[in-house]
Amino acid sequence: MKIPDKVPTIGEAIGNLPPDRVPIIFQHATTPLPYGRYLHWHDLKYRTPPDGLTREEWWAAILLARASGLQRLPLLDKQGNSFQFSTPSPVLIDLHRIDREAAGQLHSMAGSAMEVDKNSQRYLLSSLIEEAITSSQLEGASTTRQVAAAMLQTGRKPRNHSETMIFNNYRTMEYLRSLKKENLTPNLVLELHRMLTQDTLENPEDAGRLRQDNEIHIMHPGTETTLHIPSDYKELPERLERLCKFANMDETDSPFVHPVLRAILLHFMIGYDHPFVDGNGRTARALFYWSLARSGYWLMEYTSISHFLRKAPAQYMKAYLYTETDGNDTTYFLLHQLRTIRRSITALHEYIDRTLREQKETQQLLAASPKLRTAFNHRQVSLLTHALKHPQASYRVDAHQRSHNVVYQTARSDLLQLHELGLLEKGKQGNAYVFFVPEDLRERLSVLA
Repeated sequence: MKIPDKVPTIGEAIGNLPPDRVPIIFQHATTPLPYGRYLHWHDLKYRTPPDGLTREEWWAAILLARASGLQRLPLLDKQGNSFQFSTPSPVLIDLHRIDREAAGQLHSMAGSAMEVDKNSQRYLLSSLIEEAITSSQLEGASTTRQVAAAMLQTGRKPRNHSETMIFNNYRTMEYLRSLKKENLTPNLVLELHRMLTQDTLENPEDAGRLRQDNEIHIMHPGTETTLHIPSDYKELPERLERLCKFANMDETDSPFVHPVLRAILLHFMIGYDHPFVDGNGRTARALFYWSLARSGYWLMEYTSISHFLRKAPAQYMKAYLYTETDGNDTTYFLLHQLRTIRRSITALHEYIDRTLREQKETQQLLAASPKLRTAFNHRQVSLLTHALKHPQASYRVDAHQRSHNVVYQTARSDLLQLHELGLLEKGKQGNAYVFFVPEDLRERLSVLA
């Protein structure tokens, strides 16, 4: 990735123009969104400017159009200058859709409202596991999703460094549920970092404490070019205190920062300051989820932004670099993260809709038999739906118990009944019973029906 050139400020851009060109620039300062996008100079300089303007004059006109919409944040860069943000129409559109889709009722793709209660939350568990896995993979964890998911579902202890990272992430995501009404403090940030990095750092004492030196540089993974030098370690306590005050702002504070944007900016500042030796990304994303949950965006708890960040890490880093090279304008990072949030919400809705459709198909198959019409509870239907789609799957009582939040005896009865009906086969692994999907499950269901 090529580091973008630092772009000129408005004063520099206008000051370098001949006096007779300045009025012309003001006449063209009509939109902050050339081509309908919030473009950085790095992208703009390869495009054709409007007739009568050079590229540099075009950029000066865009900066003028953006100036009136920029607001200063109580967050500072390494030189003590304020970060800024704006809310052009793409930001407002994304916020409107996120408000509608992540803070209100959950709807299936068909448009019908779904009530998310203790039973229907089983549809959302998969995304919670996905975030724990991919957030860890972003920082180096290497294991398959299948193995990691089985570990979390069965509750077995992690066996290596990668599994420990994922286990810590999942445990911390669950812990965040209890903090929805809490204010953020430096001690709480340190506690979250300790939970996320426990037993995964080269020096165990680094878990839950700010870094003690300036040895951390953010490097390009391919060329080893330095992309970012974080804040001085001596300033980290004060900067973390400032960040916590920002996190606890509400609609009465000025400037008003939309809750979703505030959550994204928490993420941004942890990445910018890099206050820890390791685990900064995991901590940043944990604070992002905490902030949204605190503001009532309950559905975000079940989405996985890391899944999409992992697919395009260069775009993630570019959003940081565009902010740093254009007057601390965080709008670039906000837009990148808003798109990521919307993609994660869409993926969750599609997953829920697909799961409901598959379950309905299974229910229709089971409903063909009067004998079986009322024989299965929703947990068993969910398991059979999964089994039909994953013929190599196996099921343990403790995993079934965790997935559906029931007592052990209820989970055991579910599986034993399916075994007695010939829909699952039973074996043993150690002292525990394991239930397997027969190869002809669909045929067996058809016979029973």
